[in-house]
Amino acid sequence: MLEEANWTVGRVAKRCGVKVSTLHYYERQGLIRSWRNDGNQRRYKADVLRRISVIKAAQKMGISLADIKAAFASLPNNRTPTKEDWNELAASWQAQLNARIHYLETLRDSLSGCIGCGCLSLNSCPIYNPEDALASEGEGAVILERDAVQKK
Repeated sequence: MLEEANWTVGRVAKRCGVKVSTLHYYERQGLIRSWRNDGNQRRYKADVLRRISVIKAAQKMGISLADIKAAFASLPNNRTPTKEDWNELAASWQAQLNARIHYLETLRDSLSGCIGCGCLSLNSCPIYNPEDALASEGEGAVILERDAVQKK
């Protein structure tokens, strides 16, 4: 027997801790799906709760909605992730998360020094970056970016 789509948008929003507008946005982005009843009101199947939970968990890890959508699309028939699917998705995102953690640690450890932005306003910048020599390496916080890549 097929599962019925009988969850209202308000019930799903309340249960998942999101706004109704968030559900509408997720639907427009192709992350979740609803059906229309005879009164043209949105209805959801119960498994949408798991999809939204996966979306929220992935977002907390810093995974973009585009990456989440791609991960969902990789599931057979775009089904709701099972526990095994979640383990695979989490493992595939682990490298991204580790890189982000590494970058944040580098940022944390470099906040008090020159980041190579070219501003030359800190007393220490001329030591690290005389005459803005780092401009030839790229734009923005060159030292910070370089250090983050080198520490990988």
